[in-house]
Amino acid sequence: MRGPLTDQIAVVTGASSGIGKAIALALGAEGATLCLLGRHVERVHVSAPHSARFTVDLDVERQILDAASAIQKEFGGADILVHSAGVFVRESTTTASPANLDRQYRVNVRAPFVLTQALLPGLRQRHGQIVFINSSVARLTPAALISQYAATKAALKAMADSLRQEVNVDGVRVLSVFVGRTATPMQAALHQAEGKEYRPERLLQPADVAATVLHALCLPRTAEITEIDIRPMQKA
Repeated sequence: MRGPLTDQIAVVTGASSGIGKAIALALGAEGATLCLLGRHVERVHVSAPHSARFTVDLDVERQILDAASAIQKEFGGADILVHSAGVFVRESTTTASPANLDRQYRVNVRAPFVLTQALLPGLRQRHGQIVFINSSVARLTPAALISQYAATKAALKAMADSLRQEVNVDGVRVLSVFVGRTATPMQAALHQAEGKEYRPERLLQPADVAATVLHALCLPRTAEITEIDIRPMQKA
């Protein structure tokens, strides 16, 4: 049975778990051919007609470029690019390690830039779509102890906004999704660091985010959703 994304090549980073995995599964269920990037993508089992897995550490530029080159060689490029990977470190500005700032910048900002740049010729040619999974901290006044992470997410928003102005003329849609607290391994670790009880049933579910992204991707080409804010219904 053909889905609305049949014959489309979808590249998803952070596909090993959490939101990235949920988005990959949703895209595969609608017929997309998947190119999954992550550190542990061998754990992901999808029912897509064809899929490729690339074990990539987004902290290492050479691995990103090698994966992009392999995608270009095997599939001729991408129709959909979803940036879902990210790292988070909770530290006081007084004692924060500059090395942690550098790593969050490389993974949260530089890696999406490098991968987008590498795949952009094909995305332009195919009138593709790019999705940046961002965080609510890019929209709200950031809380204490997350200055480094918040700065990277603000930068990611700026990147997406500028890119949209460049590529809309080529028929490429660019979506930023600002996600609130979601039941993922990262969120579980954050709750532990904050000394809070982790109650995933009170949070957004990865499948909620995936369904939202899928809806935006499948809209008729007469429309473009540029930004989505999605929050847990229950307040912790």
